[in-house]
Amino acid sequence: MTMELRHLRCFLAIAEEGTLTRAATRLHLTQPVMSRTLRQLEDHLGLRLVDRSTHHLGLTAAGHSFRMRAASAVAAADAAFDPAQLRLWPLRLGHAWPAFGEFTVGLLRSWLQEHPDVPLELRRIEDRTAGLARGEVDAALLRGPVTAPGIRTEPLLMEPSAGAADLTLSLAWTHPPTHPAIAKLVALAREVNGYRPRARPDGTPAVSPGPVEQKGTKGYPRGRVLRP
Repeated sequence: MTMELRHLRCFLAIAEEGTLTRAATRLHLTQPVMSRTLRQLEDHLGLRLVDRSTHHLGLTAAGHSFRMRAASAVAAADAAFDPAQLRLWPLRLGHAWPAFGEFTVGLLRSWLQEHPDVPLELRRIEDRTAGLARGEVDAALLRGPVTAPGIRTEPLLMEPSAGAADLTLSLAWTHPPTHPAIAKLVALAREVNGYRPRARPDGTPAVSPGPVEQKGTKGYPRGRVLRP
């Protein structure tokens, strides 16, 4: 059977609502239709995505992994069919309140100057991955360790923390990336905050981070969190 967007929307509704009743109400469908659609998706993948052993439906390990892929696919399809985005394809950058700290304004200005054809949209989303895991953004500025599956990160700077250790501020994105300009965003974010990757013996830049002039914890530049 050919899979369609309705299969992904059904799965995502169940994952977010936790029960067939609420998921069916959300999509204006009946519970039998929801159950059948979910079963078709699981049969196609050959995996159990949802644990039905309790009244509250939970995701299996495969379900958690697939959720990010499904959310990204649905978000990309919605964007593709949105006539308002036909001329401009914005790069959506999720963040919590501080965003890129004191470098936020510089990042926005530099992006506008160097990439005027690609709007950079900052979206404040207060969850663990700033909307990245749900497919609401293409990349995200995340603080602390990132353990969600399918997400790649690039450390940008260290920030003072109330705890014993400083927090790493990283630029994160899903793999495969959902926007072709993510690599440009990583490069510009490094440039704005003074990041310089260590060079290899042959003179080419290394992918891994190296020491910088403004030495902070572990060789990353130390930033300051904006306060209200």
